[in-house]
Amino acid sequence: MIGRLNHVAIVVPDLAAASSLYGDGLGASVTKPVDLPDHGVTTAFVELPNTKIELLHPLGEGSPVQNFLDNNPSGGMHHVCYEVGDIRAAIDHLVTQGARVLGDGKPRIGAHGLPVVFLHPKDFCGTLVELEEVGG
Repeated sequence: MIGRLNHVAIVVPDLAAASSLYGDGLGASVTKPVDLPDHGVTTAFVELPNTKIELLHPLGEGSPVQNFLDNNPSGGMHHVCYEVGDIRAAIDHLVTQGARVLGDGKPRIGAHGLPVVFLHPKDFCGTLVELEEVGG
């Protein structure tokens, strides 16, 4: 069901510094920051030959990553994102297997303009999992 690893997300306390670290320090291509108010984050992507690193920073009050940053002031790994061909079929299958979809269980549009859902970390070895529909 899952396809390629789309990205690994890292919450960072300073998005500009993290972008510089990956761009200037490691020589990677880093996208410009984009605010995603519906998700409560500002994001930039480090583009690698085989995947991406998503740099996440809290946006606004009640950001879902602010609590993570409060508990991990230096930042850290937040989630992994896997590609799926049909997100609704993936949700249906996973729910029958006992997995919990976070939020209202319905896909929302993510950073790449594609439908995404998040799966409860307790159901996936302590790892928050994002699924992103990339088509079949």
